Amino acid sequence: METKNSFSARLLFTSNLAIFTIGLGFAVRAAIADDLRVKIFNVIDAAQSATMVGQALGMTFLGFAFTLLIGSSLVDILGSKRILIFSALSNLLGSLLVLWASIRPVDASSYTIVLIGLMLTGLGWGGVEGAVNPLVVSIDPENKIKRLNILHAWWPAGIVFGGLFSIAVKTFGLPWQTNLVVLCLPAFAIIMLVRGQVFPVTERVAQGVSYADMCRELYRRPQFLIFLCCMWLTTSSELAPGQWVDLTLSHTVGMSGIFILIYVSTLMFVMRHFAGPIAHRLSSIGLLWVSSLLAAIGLFALSRANSPVTAVLAATIWGAGVCFMWPTMLAVVSERFVRGGALAMGLMGFTGGMAIQFLLPALGKIFDDAKNLAAGGADKLATLSAEQSTQVIQIASRESFQAIALVPLILLPIFAAIWLHDRSQNKKMAAQSALSS
Repeated sequence: METKNSFSARLLFTSNLAIFTIGLGFAVRAAIADDLRVKIFNVIDAAQSATMVGQALGMTFLGFAFTLLIGSSLVDILGSKRILIFSALSNLLGSLLVLWASIRPVDASSYTIVLIGLMLTGLGWGGVEGAVNPLVVSIDPENKIKRLNILHAWWPAGIVFGGLFSIAVKTFGLPWQTNLVVLCLPAFAIIMLVRGQVFPVTERVAQGVSYADMCRELYRRPQFLIFLCCMWLTTSSELAPGQWVDLTLSHTVGMSGIFILIYVSTLMFVMRHFAGPIAHRLSSIGLLWVSSLLAAIGLFALSRANSPVTAVLAATIWGAGVCFMWPTMLAVVSERFVRGGALAMGLMGFTGGMAIQFLLPALGKIFDDAKNLAAGGADKLATLSAEQSTQVIQIASRESFQAIALVPLILLPIFAAIWLHDRSQNKKMAAQSALSS
């Protein structure tokens, strides 16, 4: 007979693999971004190709946000198992569509096919987040920050694997589309793993909180809106640069930007296993304040980096900063709005996804505007020499990356105010407890 511990271990393994899969997808999209720009979008419209990349990658986050919103609202009805199967099928179909767009003759419809394909991979990504976050919380509700950070350590693990695989593809001269094929394998594995497994009810259901009470928990407490705004900014500090590094830093620091992504992801995988003790010393909000400070310093340094050494040093600071942001934001909301259940975490993820859906096309436009200005006009792009074209892309890369560096600075006064308020409340509670005793 299966024990409770082995039952939980199987579910945690399945959850870790699902998070690994979406991290792998993140790396694959970062690795093929420039290939999409050069091989497909340049053929359609060279002057707006980076904007098209931003819009295409943004569709991934739109799909992610949409499914996470719907999935978190319905996870108690549909069940985590069905949502995970849907996610695997979406990742599989989306990857195959982008692959098809890359091997057929390029025309105006190629752009639409890529958009649909990437949106489907986004739907799969959102489904995973919507299913496994409340699942892990329901397995160990007393250690949310620890469990969610360890779970999301497998996100950078997937990025590392995907990044190394993309390097191997280039090293051995394989078609860049090979990156898309590898995404299909874990999708099959997840479908096989969830078969026969029994999933527990969510924390909200276990506590007997009704669906109406879950909704009331959020709209009656305006503090939740503050955390939604913070999620918009923390996600922009972490995920937008992660999707943009290969396309931009590859042209400015003398090494492939995918190496930066691999290095930072390895750092994140290790550090997320220590989130519990760090948060215990600083408090969860204190951890987020320090993270925002390091992220701001690291992003600014990355935008100024001009060599592999300076890029690695800057990436270390940025990686240490953004490492804990996503899982800690989810855990903080789950702790403060317990009755909000899966919907609270789902809305946080939805907000984060929508932030990147807006930000990536904006970065693409900044890139294209800087590129066209440096070239002396969009009509001059085709007449540039190879050396001149390289210089133009370097200028555009640097300017588009600098735009992200200001985002985490906005978080510092917000988290500082919450941190100070929490400490004040804790002191009052301690004083009242001392008087009553």
